[in-house]
Amino acid sequence: MTDKIRLGTRGSKLALIYAQIARNKILQNTNLNNEDIIIKKIITKGDQIKDLRLSEVGGKGLFSTNIEKELQDNKIDIAVHALKDLPAIGAEGLIVNTFLERNDPREVLITNDKKKLRDLKFNSIIGTSSYRREFQIKNIRTDLNCKLIRGNVDTRIKKLNAGLYDAIILSYAGIKYLKMNDQISEIFSVEKIIPSAGQGIISLQCRENDNKTISILKKINHNETFKRANAERNVLKVLEGDCETAVGAHAVIEGDQIILEAELFSLDGKNRFYEKKSSKINNAKELGTEVGKILKLKSNNSYKK
Repeated sequence: MTDKIRLGTRGSKLALIYAQIARNKILQNTNLNNEDIIIKKIITKGDQIKDLRLSEVGGKGLFSTNIEKELQDNKIDIAVHALKDLPAIGAEGLIVNTFLERNDPREVLITNDKKKLRDLKFNSIIGTSSYRREFQIKNIRTDLNCKLIRGNVDTRIKKLNAGLYDAIILSYAGIKYLKMNDQISEIFSVEKIIPSAGQGIISLQCRENDNKTISILKKINHNETFKRANAERNVLKVLEGDCETAVGAHAVIEGDQIILEAELFSLDGKNRFYEKKSSKINNAKELGTEVGKILKLKSNNSYKK
């Protein structure tokens, strides 16, 4: 077994698609064969606890801690994560330096009758488990009510169809990977709803001393996505962003510039702090740190008033 590369992932349909994409990328860029790469399903606490907000029971780490433990214990060699579900502060002895080419980072609205957000009836109920999405939606329409929804994409759509919600908000990337585009009622621009940092990115994590695996992962890292991911995640690192911190961050590359826009909401969602800055591509991490510090300062100053 030691000659095999073991990929660890959550067991959801979407997570297994991510793992298969990672596996195929490795096969395309190395001399390894199908039988050399094993996908191992790992149950996470986030999959087990389905009726509470993640922030109430430990935050984003609920989707990654068990997988990271297997990596630390040498039971897998590579952990496959949806980057938006991975805490910004890394786990001990592990590194996240590999990002596959980004899928669409935008958010989508799904309703039973294909209504757009503006057409939903007064006081409609929107299903989301994210404070960020809740505050962003209420920033557009104050009358809407957000209600907790958890579970995988199929489960959420079933709850919508059962009439428990009037609409749900999900990431476009997940819907695309699941080939469920026909369910979409509206696609929000990244200007209208700034996505979660790292949304639409598959990230690969390994042990920091595993040089053999690191050399394999270097071959499949997508450089532009790497820069964008680091800019966005550095905003979170400054803000110590987790599920309870409502933060949106999105970076794009134009020519030799990286442009980053980010927003932070107060804990009650009533105050929004926004910043947009650009820099040379090679300063992506520093740009993220700078934007994070500006947002933190704006937030702190508002509390002092």
